[in-house]
Parts: sequence; C-alpha cells; structure tokens
Amino acid sequence: MRIDHVICSSKLFTGEGDDAAAGAVAIAGDTIAYVGSRDDAVAFAKEHNDAGGYEAARVIDYGDALIVPGFHDSHVHFFHSAVYSSPLATNFLGENEADCVERMKRFAEGRPTGWLLAQGWREYRWNPPVLPSKRSLDEAFPTRPVALYSGDAHTLWLNSCALAELGITRDSVAPAGGSYDRDEDGELTGIVREAAAMELMPRIMNAFSDDEIADAYRGFLRTLARNGITSVCDMSLMANPGLDFIRDDVHARLLEDGELTCRVNLFPTLLDDMSRFESMNRQYRGPVLRCAGFKQFFDGVSSQHTAWVTEPYSNARCGGDCGRATIEPEKMRKLVMKAAEHGHPVRIHTIGDAAIHEALNIFEAARERFGSLPGRQHNCLEHLENFLPGDVERLAQLGVVAAVQPPHMTLDPGGPERDLGPERVPLMWPFKTMQEDGATLAFGTDSPVVDVNSMGVLYSAITRQDPQTREPRGGWLPEQRISRADAIRAYTAGSAVAAQRAGEVGELRPGMLADLAVVDTDLLACDAEDILDAKVVATWMGGTCVYEA
Repeated sequence: MRIDHVICSSKLFTGEGDDAAAGAVAIAGDTIAYVGSRDDAVAFAKEHNDAGGYEAARVIDYGDALIVPGFHDSHVHFFHSAVYSSPLATNFLGENEADCVERMKRFAEGRPTGWLLAQGWREYRWNPPVLPSKRSLDEAFPTRPVALYSGDAHTLWLNSCALAELGITRDSVAPAGGSYDRDEDGELTGIVREAAAMELMPRIMNAFSDDEIADAYRGFLRTLARNGITSVCDMSLMANPGLDFIRDDVHARLLEDGELTCRVNLFPTLLDDMSRFESMNRQYRGPVLRCAGFKQFFDGVSSQHTAWVTEPYSNARCGGDCGRATIEPEKMRKLVMKAAEHGHPVRIHTIGDAAIHEALNIFEAARERFGSLPGRQHNCLEHLENFLPGDVERLAQLGVVAAVQPPHMTLDPGGPERDLGPERVPLMWPFKTMQEDGATLAFGTDSPVVDVNSMGVLYSAITRQDPQTREPRGGWLPEQRISRADAIRAYTAGSAVAAQRAGEVGELRPGMLADLAVVDTDLLACDAEDILDAKVVATWMGGTCVYEA
C-alpha cells in the first residue's frame, strides 16, 4: 500500500461526534487508509511508503479550514439541472407574467434561433398571483416556440407557436393524469399540467444535440465540485416509459474521458419491464458510476393540489379536493413487490400524507413477504411534506429512508397554512421528530427545483429559514430544527444510505472512499448566518482534488 496524500487541518469532522478536532486523513489511491493526528498520519505514511520504496506522501495542511466528508445530494435531476444552468436554457422565478416575458426577450438575444426554454416561475409567488397565458408570449414571440416550465416542473407555459409545433389544438385530448387548460370559450390558454407537461418535455429537449448536452453536464459537474458535492443520486424525472431523462450514455461518455468528477448513482423508473434497469445494473457497477435502484411516483405537489392528501385541501377548489394517486395503489404494490422479489430498492415520490401512508403500507407488505432488502440497501420516500400521526414512527420502524430537501420548506411562504391549514402544518417536514424516532434523513435539493447550494441546504435544516430571504425570522416550525452535526451527517452519511452506498462513502474512516470537502468556515461553531457565506476551499473525490478555489 502506498500513501499518496496526507490531508490535515485543525478542524476535522469525520462524521462521528458533534465537534471537529485537529486531525489528518491519509489516502492510498482512492481510499482512506488512516485517520488520526497529523503526526501519526505522517508516520503511518512514512512507514508504508518506506517499506515499498516509494516517495514521501504529499502532506496538505488546510490550516483551520473545516474538513468534512464530501457532501452528497440525494435527489438531483441531472439532465435538467445541467440544461437549465447552461447557455441552452435559463432559470428564474420572475416577479410576474410581464417580467418573465421580458426575461425571455433578453435570453433570446443570446439564442437567436430555435426553441426558447426556461424553468422556475411560480405564479403563487408573483404579484399578482395569477396564472399566465399564451397571449403575452405570443405578442413577444409570434414565430418562435417558447416553453417555460414552472419551478416544480409540473406545469408548462407555452406560446401558440410552441403549441402548433407540438401538434396541440383545441380538440387535443390530454394524456391520463394531465390536462390542457382552456378558457371559457374552449380556447387553449397555453398552460399544460402534470402528465401532459411531462410528456412534452422530450420533444422540446430534442432540440439539443448530444454534444451540447455533454457540455452542459460538464458545466454542472463544475458546479457540484464548487459546492463540495462528491456524489449525487440522478433521479428519474417522470414515470412514463422513456421519459425518466436518466442519460446514462452521457455519464458513461464522461467517465470514459476521465471527466466524471462526481459519483453518480442512477435511479431509473420502476416499470413492468425491468430490462433497461437490469442492463444498466449490470453495466454500471463501478465506484464512480452505478445503477443503484428504482424510482416511482405516487402523487404531485401541494401547491397545485395534486399531492395526494387524506382530507381535502383547506382552500379546496372543488368537492373532495384531495389530489390523487398518480398511479393506482394496487399497481404500485405490484411494481414494488416485483422489485423486492429481485432484491432491488425503490424510491417513491410521496408528498401528501395519503401517498406517504400508502407507500409505507406497500413497503411493509413487501418486507413481510420477501424480508429486508439484501446488504445495506433501503427503500426510500422522497420529499415527505406532510404526515399522518404515527407515520413518522412507522418510517423508522420499517427502515425506510427519508430523502428530503430542506430548502423546499420555504419555497412558498404561507403556502402550507393556505393549502393544508393549521392543524396539518405541525406535521410538515418534521426533521427533528423523524430523527428522534430513529429515521435516516438524506438531504438533497431536487435540483433544478432548487439550485445546488450545499450551504443553503445546511442553513435551511439548521435554522428552518429560507437561504435567500432569511425568512421567517426565528425559523418556520423552529422546534423541528436539527443540530449542525446532524445536518452534515444527513447531507453525507444519510444520503449515502439513500444511494445504497452506506459503508463506502459519507464518513471519513479507514476503508471508505476518499471523498471530502474543505470549507473555509467552521460550520459546527460559526454564527448561523455565516454558513451562507462559507466557501468550499477544495473538493476531493476518490483521492483526487477535483476542485480548488
């Protein structure tokens, strides 16, 4: 064994305990060989390198910067994150409909031909909070197709040219689980929802070449490295066959060229036909690129009343307004049972309390029939915005991982109270309760729904405040705040469990892969507001420095 590097600091957080201490990590190849004091690590390196006749290990002292395990985003849509952070598209919330149109005009100046694509608008945060229509886009872009996905990607705003390009007319019938909005005269408004919006996405994205997509991936990888992120879960975007946007071919191309600077764990859609997953599972089994499990979808989002809830929304739009399951529960049960029979983990999009409850029922039935998943694998639920009493405890009892995104809590200020009412709000994003009940938290962003920002993820979990506005003062449901050490663990070791890689990454101890982030601020002791100003000094993945400020 040859020791290549000894990385040390006065503040080393291995993942154990709640504080950082002076220490060092000795790295052999892509693996951590030793963790201890600087002197002991250097002696360990000298002993092993002398025995092999090698040169001395390179000692890198980061002074008083904080060394932590590499951050791990447990829920990313890689394709769309890459595209929307590249010159191919743009991303913004906008102040209102007119502001969004003006932003698209400016974007069009740099992209003079082809589709114009954006994501990020949320009409409930506009002034006034009303849905847009095709008319404003038609006036600005009478001959170019324009598509703007909402921030949660569940709603699409199109102009007339785009509708024509996509073959949608006033007589078109939307696919099951989706809709084409119409006005009182039956005319299309340009708003397309849920499954219908999702189904159109590949046709819009086909405007970009594979080389353009690969370049967008390179740019997003640089963003991940700047944020100290050494591993991500690339999650299926939608359940329809062929629409998950898991571009394993692009990841494989970058891996072959030595450009994949982040571990990528693939989670394609769980379908009756498992052949694509099985092929990927055989092909991608390495330490950097791996097909790790399945993804499915049980409901939509609360802001659009498409999340599946037990009792009607407080501001119900119709009788019995409870959202609905996006897939029949019996169908979901059959799919999960088939995956469990083959020993494969499943991650399910569940936002409403009814979706969470039924998913737990299904996971419980699968465990009773087939036993626990082999090895260190776990089923996961994604997002988990509001619970029924007792289901938080069931989550832990069943060993189901909670893959949650702290910045989501404050995306819609006042929205939980408006949509679900005061009685249900205390059971929303209950991180502290989940932790106390023994559940594993796995942090992420759901990028591009929320931009990748590792300090924003930690700040939101620790303060229950929005990383951009710092609101609400004192935190939203502050009793659900968690400690700094626990937040870092959820963003490292917890996310490793969701990726089915517990014991390989997420901690700094011998035998683990050498992934770590170096931050210029002691996140465990600084003022909470200073977390947002903290910068990543260096990012190491597999014993290689992939980013240095």
